[in-house]
Amino acid sequence: MSATESSHAATDRRTTLLATAALLAMTACWGSTFFLIKDLLDRVPTLDFLAVRFAIAGVVMVAVAPRAVRLLSPASRRQAVVLGGVYGLAQILQTAGLAHTAASVSGFITGMYVVLTPVLAAVLLRSRTTPVTWGAVALATAGLAVLTLQGFSVGYGEAITLVSAVLYALHIVGLGAWSNAREALGMSIVQLLVIAVICLVATAPDGIVLPPTLIDWLSVLYMALFAGAAALIGQTWAQAHLPPTRTAIIMSMEPVFAALFAVLLGGESLTGRMFLGGAMVLAAMLAVELAPRRKLEGEVQHLAV
Repeated sequence: MSATESSHAATDRRTTLLATAALLAMTACWGSTFFLIKDLLDRVPTLDFLAVRFAIAGVVMVAVAPRAVRLLSPASRRQAVVLGGVYGLAQILQTAGLAHTAASVSGFITGMYVVLTPVLAAVLLRSRTTPVTWGAVALATAGLAVLTLQGFSVGYGEAITLVSAVLYALHIVGLGAWSNAREALGMSIVQLLVIAVICLVATAPDGIVLPPTLIDWLSVLYMALFAGAAALIGQTWAQAHLPPTRTAIIMSMEPVFAALFAVLLGGESLTGRMFLGGAMVLAAMLAVELAPRRKLEGEVQHLAV
């Protein structure tokens, strides 16, 4: 290998590590919101909360970076609208499913995007997944089951939650195919605005309930700006450098971080299930990160819209 090739390889490795760190930070941020959302939803309906959260995120980002959307190519703008629509619909279906199933079951079924992502990537991107990665997918799924499940039955709520998991997997695959580092900010803003519009349309017939207290507004602002805008920008940028299946396995750390924050800040006790399930998901992520890199997971595949 020449000096130039070695330099490029080192740069690519640093970029990949930075992208992985960005996804982990985003996932940790999402995990930190669970106990906040659980408290807030006692006073604000779920769809109203989602509408307000994403509307704030989108409006603030437009105000901060108004040129980012204008600089998007027409194709990237269309792709961002599609991605935002997929994510917004997934949010609504997950919320509707949660009304008909236990939160632990909902969390597990939603986490099935870890399995669905490589399947959809194989179908849509014609990508191949290594045996090590499939093993990590299986281990992460088992870890999610240990971490979240207390019992399981299949009904209406579970069915529409599974549809939301398919849509989350589609969003990951779509970002992997369409995102690029240069347009990550603009694409993220468009997605946020589309998600906000979808949630507003879904909740508008019954009127929108706003957070009643200053503390509630501060929680919503944190979830809008950090767990909403910043997290989606980080995911969009990171997926310009990581294949979809690897992204999904890293993102499966979300319930692990949720359990960690629930213990540290939410007053819950650490259980053996939490420890074992979290260790299994962490082991799956490390297996993928430490495995030799091979261009078998659709790194350069793109879909056209």
